Amino acid sequence: MASRTSRDVLGRGLAVLWQAIREEPRIFAVAVTGSVLFGAMTVGSAYVVGAVVGDVVVPAIERGSVGAAGLALAAVALFGISVLRIAGIFGRRLGAGYMQYRLQAAYRRRVTRRYLELPLSWHHRNATGTLLSNANSDVEAAWHPIAPLPFAVGTLVMLVGAVASLFVTDWALALVGLAVFPALFGLNVAYSRRMAPRQARAQRLRAEVSGIAHESFDGALVVKTMGREAQETGRFAARAGELRDALVAVGRLRGVFDPLLETLPSLGTLAVLVVGTLRLRQGAITVAELVSVAFLFTVLAFPVRAIGWVLAELPRSVAGWDRVRRVLDATGEMPYGDTTLDPAEPRPATLTFADVHFGYEPAEAHLPGTQVLGEVSFDVPAGRTVALVGPTGSGKSTIASLAVRLVDPRAGTVSLDGVDVRQLTAASLAGTAALVAQVPFVFDDTVRANITLDRPGIGDEDVWAALRLAEADGFVAALPEGLDTKVGERGTSLSGGQRQRLTLARALAGRPRLLVLDDATSAVDPRVEAAILAGLRSSAGGAPAASILVVAYRRATIALADEVVYLEQGRVVASGPHAELLATVPGYADLVTAYEQAEVDHAKDEPYDEVAPLPSGLEIEVDR
Repeated sequence: MASRTSRDVLGRGLAVLWQAIREEPRIFAVAVTGSVLFGAMTVGSAYVVGAVVGDVVVPAIERGSVGAAGLALAAVALFGISVLRIAGIFGRRLGAGYMQYRLQAAYRRRVTRRYLELPLSWHHRNATGTLLSNANSDVEAAWHPIAPLPFAVGTLVMLVGAVASLFVTDWALALVGLAVFPALFGLNVAYSRRMAPRQARAQRLRAEVSGIAHESFDGALVVKTMGREAQETGRFAARAGELRDALVAVGRLRGVFDPLLETLPSLGTLAVLVVGTLRLRQGAITVAELVSVAFLFTVLAFPVRAIGWVLAELPRSVAGWDRVRRVLDATGEMPYGDTTLDPAEPRPATLTFADVHFGYEPAEAHLPGTQVLGEVSFDVPAGRTVALVGPTGSGKSTIASLAVRLVDPRAGTVSLDGVDVRQLTAASLAGTAALVAQVPFVFDDTVRANITLDRPGIGDEDVWAALRLAEADGFVAALPEGLDTKVGERGTSLSGGQRQRLTLARALAGRPRLLVLDDATSAVDPRVEAAILAGLRSSAGGAPAASILVVAYRRATIALADEVVYLEQGRVVASGPHAELLATVPGYADLVTAYEQAEVDHAKDEPYDEVAPLPSGLEIEVDR
């Protein structure tokens, strides 16, 4: 079983290396050329040293004087060999490093691009820490053997040349070489076989440690408020300890094999001296040839290690490659169509849900999926505001995600201006519809950068206009550096309401024709929220600026909507004006009353970030 596993790792590892060569053939050719040059000069240096000893040093000792011409020639030969070896080292290292880092950068981009192509349902089944590990340490591990690979290829060429030169020199010395070189290769193979499971386990533990760390840091608020610091630290320490032990096992094995790999060429040199002395007495070889062969075994000790380095890194490379390919080969992407909506179209968009069904895929293939929506049909007419109302788990946020095509329905259609969103180009969809999520995400950058996101055509005037619509211009103007103020990681320097209004301004800066608000103003004072919605319902000229689909909880927000869609258990139970549903649908009336009472309790226990007058005034008191 161990032998089969070793052969499997070797075969798959060589396939990974071949993939690297196919992707960067020119750079690899440069690196191998440098390595071959180094190898040829290494073999050549042994014979130059032998010639210097046999033809210059020994005669000089016999004569008792040194010939200037011979000494100069020897110096020039050794200097020339050294210069060529340096050139080979430079080409090898530059090419190998450039190739390795290019591959790592390319595959980090591919993995990240694939993350963005895959649907949210795939991300729900994969831990964020694991995904970070895929894009970082797994990519590095996959291409780690690239650095010594050209050296190893050049070493193989060098070994072939060395064995050939040994046969040309003397058959007895060649037999010593045939015994030592295969032994070195066999030792490296044994090393790789034992290293494979250790490297694979270490790579898996790296991802797990990264995942636990990310989870703990991301959930720092829960950890601290629940007093779980010691338990989380212990959980991380336990897995970090396993990783430490795994890496120690790798180091221990390396500590056993490294001396053997160092010793074997030295034993070969000793054997050459013993056999060579006998052959020298028999007159079969000269002193120069004996010195050349002995020196050759000495200088081969280091280059031969390159083969061992490649073989030792193959298990880790295979483990990293498998984890990277799992992302690149993942299915479920949502291809876009080629239909575009006129970006210059001034009127709001019409959103239509027609018999939409949706369910989340299971975390594991053998488990059943989760049905979320069934037979959902409703419209958001152009320029109108529709509120989604329903108890927790009724599918409101899922509908918001479907409206901007974060997910696709299992059945039915979601359309913008009569066009199925699956047929739209990515640019057309992004330019038409915008979602402001319940949990605001703010980048660790300036206010301006968070709103523009480097989108073309959005200047400072557009930024301030969006901030005014989002009722955020007051607090931004009061910031120390205005639009140039850095807001910290996830907007830690801002309050919850400020972050929500900033993300709303980000969506508005793109001038969407459909705005989807998934409880996007929950941390804002109800009067500020009313002012925001009033501004969104009309532009300066009085015409509707955008169609609005809003997931609503507050009675005041719901009352501002032209129509309410009431959901229960993923189905539309009723739709119509707020007052009509309040009078005719008991479940709706009970839910809105419960929301209202919860709002009153919230205001007593935890005041909102902002206090502002009703929409007619529009003056707001900025956060303190």
